[in-house]
Amino acid sequence: MIRVRNIRLAFDHDDEAIKNEIALRLGISQDAILSYRLARRSIDARSRSGIYFVYTLDVQVADDSEVLEKFANDTDISSAPNLEYRMPQVLRESEKRPLIVGAGPCGLFSALMLAQLGQRPLLIERGKDVDSRVGDVRAFWNEAKLNLESNVQFGEGGAGTFSDGKLTTQIKDKANRSRKVLEELVLASAPKEILFEAKPHIGTDKLRDVVKNIRKKIIDLGGEVRFETKLTDIKVENGAVVAAVVNGYEQIETDTIVLAIGHSARDTFELLVKLGIEIKPKPFSIGVRIEHPQTVINESQYGKFADAATLGAAEYKLVTHCANGRSAYTFCMCPGGMVVASASEEAMLVTNGMSEYARDAANANSALLVGVSVDDFGSDNPLSGVEFQRKWENKAFNLGGGNYFAPAQLVGDFLRGRASKCVGSVLPSYKPGVVFCDLSECLPDFVSETLRLAIPELEKKLKGFSMGDAVMTAIESRSSSPIRIVRNQAFESSTLKGLFPAGEGAGYAGGIISSAIDGIKVAEAIVGAL
Repeated sequence: MIRVRNIRLAFDHDDEAIKNEIALRLGISQDAILSYRLARRSIDARSRSGIYFVYTLDVQVADDSEVLEKFANDTDISSAPNLEYRMPQVLRESEKRPLIVGAGPCGLFSALMLAQLGQRPLLIERGKDVDSRVGDVRAFWNEAKLNLESNVQFGEGGAGTFSDGKLTTQIKDKANRSRKVLEELVLASAPKEILFEAKPHIGTDKLRDVVKNIRKKIIDLGGEVRFETKLTDIKVENGAVVAAVVNGYEQIETDTIVLAIGHSARDTFELLVKLGIEIKPKPFSIGVRIEHPQTVINESQYGKFADAATLGAAEYKLVTHCANGRSAYTFCMCPGGMVVASASEEAMLVTNGMSEYARDAANANSALLVGVSVDDFGSDNPLSGVEFQRKWENKAFNLGGGNYFAPAQLVGDFLRGRASKCVGSVLPSYKPGVVFCDLSECLPDFVSETLRLAIPELEKKLKGFSMGDAVMTAIESRSSSPIRIVRNQAFESSTLKGLFPAGEGAGYAGGIISSAIDGIKVAEAIVGAL
């Protein structure tokens, strides 16, 4: 097939417009176009006069070579790339089945890959299956009843299950692992448009079915999945893994453990330190969730076309470098979503963002974060970043009243340095509720200072960002892992043979796709393909 890039059409074009444009670009008749498929679609909203869909298309014609020769010097026209992921050859395998710890994206895809390679993996998850987990999460949001093992952080699907389900990544992977992940997600009932949208998402509501279907596939291929099964120790002989202990008493013999534990498994981090596993503190970010009416974001991004259903809820991604030497940026923006309670420890307050597939809630929200360096931790302890997080999460918990209500402040009051007393025109979406106050009491001074410098600058990039009634809710502290579990080029722990740290919690990924890709790479390494 022939790949044709940069086809720009008005967002409200009809069905025939794409085929017409292909014919014009290639200088052929429409009858000569045998078929075409969307490879990529993005929105160009830079011009106030019009908004465009920009397409990359793979086109089948009667004579590819003739057309390609004609456009040999046109960088927008070339042979379509081969997107197929080639399953690796199993070069080594053990008599003992591999154990995968954690059923987030990394663990699920590592287990799926090992199952597809005939390795009969055992996948264990400390939390519950996704359906049971949903009930526990709702009880927390509605009644402030926190289940320490079944919450937004722990359970089938990992933290990404209660998110917008974004599938963007900066990874450039020649082996097409990213495509492999997307195709497996579609096979598991994710929307087909994730294969071509420039900013694909699944939505928390659809993700729940997707993770269940991946679990079923792992089992059908000879794997096993066990919930409410927590790693509590690792047995070691001669510097190598010989068994895992779960739930404090049961021993599972294995010589291969994939450690896909996620960024909030702090008790497991402590176990690893006790075992002498090499861990280093890692920079991360901390800040708040900022919440605007979705209509404000739509109007800022789409202007007079803000109400067009075809465009959907508008997104943004912003960054600014401040005069104090720090930077602030938005992260995990959730159009038409809600701010959600995401604590996994008692007396800690944590927020995150979530959207359903339709993205039709009243507010948009995003993390508004400031980078935290290892020097800010005040210690060289490998878990100093964890303690830094805990310190500020506990302050937010207490400032909110000690009952998992979140501290909140209006942007206008925050910029003026005064406590907020009541809600304005933007209704906070966080449950079980918010307490209006002065957020500087639960944020590091350098974070408050940086955000006050950043918000007016971000207003210049997105009109309405600094609206006085926008709501800031604290604290967003789990944007990425505060540690890196050191591994070698074979993806194995630098200090323990048979232990494979993987994914976001181990410090090697940052989102659904990158975590899933890391899980695939680790699976490849286990069978000797890397």
